[in-house]
Amino acid sequence: MRWSCSCLFPCTSTGGRRAPSEDAGWFKSSASDPDNSCVEVAALSTGEVAMRNSRFPEGPALVYTRAEIEAFLKGAKAGEFDSLTV
Repeated sequence: MRWSCSCLFPCTSTGGRRAPSEDAGWFKSSASDPDNSCVEVAALSTGEVAMRNSRFPEGPALVYTRAEIEAFLKGAKAGEFDSLTV
């Protein structure tokens, strides 16, 4: 499957906007490593989904549309990104 650039690179980001706050309801996978280093996600009131690195919660967050997240998860479930974990 070929991805449009909007699926690989966010069309929107926190640049120029206030970053999602701690009360955004961040959560991560139960499969996180023992140090709890993982990608965290949060559903935003705008309908978008924010992602950040749990090791740097004060750092930037990337903001994606629901359609972009759906496309990414579909590809991940299909194994399209498995080569990144080897």
